[in-house]
Amino acid sequence: MTQTWGIENTNIVFTVELADTAWKRFKGLMMRKEMPSGQALFLHKTNSIHMCFMYFPIDAVYVDNRKRIVKIVRNLPAWTGISACLKADSVLEMKAGEAKRLGLAVGMQWKEKTDLRVKN
Repeated sequence: MTQTWGIENTNIVFTVELADTAWKRFKGLMMRKEMPSGQALFLHKTNSIHMCFMYFPIDAVYVDNRKRIVKIVRNLPAWTGISACLKADSVLEMKAGEAKRLGLAVGMQWKEKTDLRVKN
């Protein structure tokens, strides 16, 4: 299932694929050849990820239970082990460079499009 999310009071909007089961969280982006710009995988209820069987680098955006960004790890190389954040409730995985391209920063808060106020 996918949803449209964005950052409150900005023009940042993303298509988010939900990984909301144990299998989907474990699988993550393994074996995929790429992650298109403007898309992310939301790993619900996990604060760590692995890079096993990954074919491309990613940015990991860790969020708390209110979907507020608490940590960003940029350009995680494929096959490099794990990354974690104890303050996080969930993780957004996106193409390497996306966090910088979008101007994401700690403290920003993600919203589902139905709840989103976009900057005019």
